[in-house]
Amino acid sequence: MKLKVYADRMSQPSRAVIIFCKVNGIEFDEVLVILAKRQQLSPEFKEINPLGKVPSIVDGRFKLFESHAILIYLASAFPSVADHWYPNDLSKRAKIHSVLDWHHTNLRPGAAGYVMNTVLAPFLGRSLDSKAAAEVEKILTKSLSTLETFWLKGNAKFLLGSNQPSIADLSLVCELMQLQVLDEKDRLRLFSPYKKVEEWIENTRKATQPHFDVVHKTLYGAKDKFDKQRKMSKPGLQSKM
Repeated sequence: MKLKVYADRMSQPSRAVIIFCKVNGIEFDEVLVILAKRQQLSPEFKEINPLGKVPSIVDGRFKLFESHAILIYLASAFPSVADHWYPNDLSKRAKIHSVLDWHHTNLRPGAAGYVMNTVLAPFLGRSLDSKAAAEVEKILTKSLSTLETFWLKGNAKFLLGSNQPSIADLSLVCELMQLQVLDEKDRLRLFSPYKKVEEWIENTRKATQPHFDVVHKTLYGAKDKFDKQRKMSKPGLQSKM
C-alpha cells in the first residue's frame, strides 16, 4: 500500500514532511485535513491520530504522528533518501536529534506563538493577545540569536557545520517560513539582525526546489490575503475608495 500523509499545508510541520517526500522521490497520497475547519478533531481522523494533530502518516498498517518522528522514520525506511538527510553516522544523528529537541522547546513555541497572537488567532476563533505576543517574541528572538551564533557554525550553508541539508534544516526552516504572514515591517524587524539565518533559509529553499515553493504556495497565498486586509484596514484608505 502507498504511504498516506495526512496534512494541512498551512501547518509548518506538514509542509516539512511533504517537501521531504517530494525531494526524495517517496511516493505518497496526500490526505487533506483542514485545521481551520477542525477536521483534525473528527472521529475519523482520530482513528489515525488520537491526539488530533497533523501531520500523521499511515504506511501499511503502521501509523505515526509527530513530524520529527515521521521524518526520522521516512529517512530510515525508504532507500531513496540520501544519507545527508539523516546520516548513518550515529554521532551526526545524535547532533541532529539535539537540534530537533531544541526546536520543539524554543523556536517552535516562539515562532508559532508569535504568529498566532499577532495574525492568526481571529481566523481560529480566538482573540489577538498583545501581552502574549510580547512574551513569545522574547522566545523567538532568543531562538533566532541561538541559530545565528550557535547552530549555524562558521561559513557552512546548513546547521551543524554541514554543507548539505538534514531533516533538522528542513523542519526548522519550515517553522520560520510561517513568519511570512506577518506585516513586512514586523518581519524585517525580527530578521534583520540575523543575516546568517536569512542566508540559511535561502540555502535550504534552493536545495529543495522546486518542491519548496510549490508546497509553500498555500502559505504565500495566505500572506497575500493578510497583506490586502492590512492595507484595507489602514486609516483613510476606505474613505478614498
